[in-house]
Amino acid sequence: MKYSILSLLLFFAVNAALSQKKDFVTAGGTGFFINGKSYHYIGANYWYGGLLANDDAGKKRVKKELDFLVSKGVNNLRVMAGAEGTGKINGLTRVEPALQPTAGNFNEQLLSGIDFLLSEMAKRNMKAVIFLSNNWEWSGGFPQYLNWNGRIPDSVLQRKWSWDENRDMVAGFYSCEPCIQQYTKQLELIINRTNSVTGKKYTDEPAVMAWEIANEPRPMRPAAVDDYKKWISKTAALIRKIDNNHLITIGSEGYIGSETMEVFEAVHADKNVDYATIHIWPKNWQWFKDTAISKDMEQVKANTNAYIDKHVPVAKRLNKPLVIEEFGLPRNGQSFTPGTNTSLRNMYYEMIFQKLWESINGKGVIAGANFWSFGGSGRPSGKQLLWVKGDDLLGDPPVEEQGLNSVFDNDIDTWKLIKSFTKKINGAVRIK
Repeated sequence: MKYSILSLLLFFAVNAALSQKKDFVTAGGTGFFINGKSYHYIGANYWYGGLLANDDAGKKRVKKELDFLVSKGVNNLRVMAGAEGTGKINGLTRVEPALQPTAGNFNEQLLSGIDFLLSEMAKRNMKAVIFLSNNWEWSGGFPQYLNWNGRIPDSVLQRKWSWDENRDMVAGFYSCEPCIQQYTKQLELIINRTNSVTGKKYTDEPAVMAWEIANEPRPMRPAAVDDYKKWISKTAALIRKIDNNHLITIGSEGYIGSETMEVFEAVHADKNVDYATIHIWPKNWQWFKDTAISKDMEQVKANTNAYIDKHVPVAKRLNKPLVIEEFGLPRNGQSFTPGTNTSLRNMYYEMIFQKLWESINGKGVIAGANFWSFGGSGRPSGKQLLWVKGDDLLGDPPVEEQGLNSVFDNDIDTWKLIKSFTKKINGAVRIK
């Protein structure tokens, strides 16, 4: 049989493309796939994993914790690329050390922690979703870019803000061209990086599932919606231009973080955005009062179901997967102590995991869920409620009570629940 030169070139091009995508997570319709086989997951938020792996003790902890997660069937981790700026922000300590301590200057040595984390995840067939900045101040994020460009004075940056002040200030990020340029410089530094451990470019690393534009980027004010939409579209296009191997998502909370459902749908309809996310926060959204979780639990569950169900039709219309990317609940009585009662949290997790399982079984749009958050073998100091330098890194950011939402390695009943679902979910098959 004779083949034309054109046919042979096409054959080799197709095979090269398939080979390049081997072991990468892809999106097809409302599902995720790896090498043509379905991929769905229960994952964890492990935002501090890259920071942790910057010294020998931290690397030892990372390896131990990854082994623990794999033993429970958890194969997907959501990780922070790096923090911006130093010092007090909104009256509180922020994440440190910073990847970008001052505008345009990077401590690239810190990225060796993410290099190590990704290399160890690759050994365990785990996948990472890496968010590239933050709407919120706990890691510097958009407020820091605004400060560097004179939009938020130092005196304001360091004192406590009201919620309205926060909204007014951060809404200005999307029309601040030098802020966006600085964010873009950090984005390019990270995505174009070559792993110092493996020698592999990040763009060629199957352990990366997706690049996330930011953690919970919000317009913050209706007047910023148009600029917000343009920024999301331009940023997604830039990421796609740099890296065509990986998925792209926004990091959205859903309509609560989008001003309207129409805005949520519009930004996720972008051709370069591969899947949608939602985050669910009963405490922050005041679905229960004070520490009375038990009293208001039925309302918490009802609101959560309704919130998920409102986003499912959008994902169906867009024909894209939906991930419940953050959800958390404090321990009973809002205790911060590892090993104390988590029966209400377990009930809440079970409801969301069951929702995921039913979607997978019914070929629905919900393809993954990442609980917030994994505290691993870290422990709160007990000396103060908030994080200070020298304390263990936990799943709770420095601005929140340490132990508030963290799932520790000794939360036995929670891990039994997680493993009971990962065993089913990881074995489910959906052919592309």
